[in-house]
Amino acid sequence: MTPALLFDPVALAIVLGGTMLATVLRTPLRDLARALLATATLPRRRFRADARLEQIATLARIAQRHGVHALDRSVIRDTDIAAAVVLIVDGAQAAVVTEVLDTARRQRAERHRIVVECWTGMAETAPAMGMIGTLIGLVAMFTRMSDPQAIGAAMAVALLATLYGALLANLIAMPIAARLRTAARAELLERERLVAPLAALAEREAPRVRARAHDAEAPLAIVTQDEAA
Repeated sequence: MTPALLFDPVALAIVLGGTMLATVLRTPLRDLARALLATATLPRRRFRADARLEQIATLARIAQRHGVHALDRSVIRDTDIAAAVVLIVDGAQAAVVTEVLDTARRQRAERHRIVVECWTGMAETAPAMGMIGTLIGLVAMFTRMSDPQAIGAAMAVALLATLYGALLANLIAMPIAARLRTAARAELLERERLVAPLAALAEREAPRVRARAHDAEAPLAIVTQDEAA
């Protein structure tokens, strides 16, 4: 038996086309595009927060030596850390920084959930499309009982559609969903480690920012009193 015997374009079109059509109909295009692009992250290493924690420690030292406003000139690629630093520079309380980071983590978790559900949905749909292909092949076979050659082609569609559906679900879609789910869980746990040091930085710098703001406003208040006199 050669591998070419296991290839049937009609059965493949039914399974792949039906699975993709069902996925497009129940998934917004933006979410579907995000799910397809997520496959590019599969070869990458699992997310680790160590480098980001080192950057936060560096930012804390810069703020202590040169003032928190020196952080405005820092290059921060991570969007969560960048948003937290902007708040810290503005003098936000630690509770506000923590809430912003928690909100960003929940939004990220929701995006990951949508991506995983998209691939899980493909894994659930593919076997059903295989059964539909089998039914189509059986119908074609029963309507051509007088033609032995047509019976063989229809039987191939019926059997191979079931095979393609099982392979697509168990060797492609479900493994991708499982790996994305594991990677998402690991990233969320690692990102939780970023909250405490950023909140501590905000707690340390908030009084200093308020004190500098008060000192900057004090001369204006004196001038105003002199003018009033």
